[in-house]
Amino acid sequence: MVRVVGAVVGLLLALLTTASVVRNLVIPRSRPGGLARAVDRFVDRVFVTLTRRCQTYETRDEVLAGQAAAYLVAVLVAWLTSYLVAFALQLWPWTHDIGESFREAASSMLTLGFASTQRAGPTALDALAALAGLVVVAVQIAYLPSLYSAFNRRETEITLLGARAGTPAWGPELLARTRYGVRTRTDDLPDFYAGWERWAADVAESHANYPVLVRFRSPQPLSSWLVGLLAVLDSAAMHLSLCPSQERYETRQCLRMGFTALRQIGVALGLPVDFDPDPDQPLTLTYDEFRQGVARLEEVGFPIERSAEDAWPHFRGWRVNYESLAYSLAWATDAVPALWSGPRRWSTEAMPPRRPPTRIASDAR
Repeated sequence: MVRVVGAVVGLLLALLTTASVVRNLVIPRSRPGGLARAVDRFVDRVFVTLTRRCQTYETRDEVLAGQAAAYLVAVLVAWLTSYLVAFALQLWPWTHDIGESFREAASSMLTLGFASTQRAGPTALDALAALAGLVVVAVQIAYLPSLYSAFNRRETEITLLGARAGTPAWGPELLARTRYGVRTRTDDLPDFYAGWERWAADVAESHANYPVLVRFRSPQPLSSWLVGLLAVLDSAAMHLSLCPSQERYETRQCLRMGFTALRQIGVALGLPVDFDPDPDQPLTLTYDEFRQGVARLEEVGFPIERSAEDAWPHFRGWRVNYESLAYSLAWATDAVPALWSGPRRWSTEAMPPRRPPTRIASDAR
């Protein structure tokens, strides 16, 4: 009787494991929960422990760079282990020995064939075990090119952003660097924001369908897809708030697509998402911090039409749509602690953007 109950449990475990594999690798729509989510949380806790004593962010980032790969290996091992247990339990009524059941299930899943029971039922289970092992490994391998293709598309724009918004990126810095010599060039901002609208749509589609991409870190330690997106959204919100006469459709659409992308990713990761935030609710970002950002623009002579005090309600009305989600994702992924990007899971100071030194040839002065 115990062996029959074990076989039923094994059948249910096999079905649940198959559902997890199909949901995560085949169906192009993520669902919170399941075995994959449990593995992600376990791997995340391991890496939090490993980075607890890191003295610098660069050291922490170097360790965390392996988290996505560790998750992919761990979830594959979890699926194969679940199938091993499932088929061993189903073979138990025929072998009458749980150890021999595991031996036969492992032989079949690894397609080695060193153990088998010469009866119709066990033979069918051996074939299914071999098929399950091959399919899971093959689908996981086929899954990798899609991940790295999406990663490469994402990082191209992040690399380009470093020249415009600094590293780590900061919204006011992006606007400040439109000042070239004695001229301020904002005429290319509409095209820039239109490009980032499409970038945000691509990231929304890829990262919501394959949430592990959230764990893929940029090649450079001070770069981050999330901090980059936050900087672009902040720059767009500041531009609309401080320069109402320069309002453009592209800027608004970039903001809308940006916070829509964050919401889709938040749903995929199981984070709390407010789809209709109150524009009058307070921000975590303070007015004094906003004033410092405006001061950076005033420092370079950016053409500001509203005072910081008058622009603040408009800026707050935009930022309320994405601040809480951006901060939650930055906390969960240990993103580079840039200005205006919220707290982290370790004690740290926000890092201002690094600016290249100004160098002028002596004979050009």
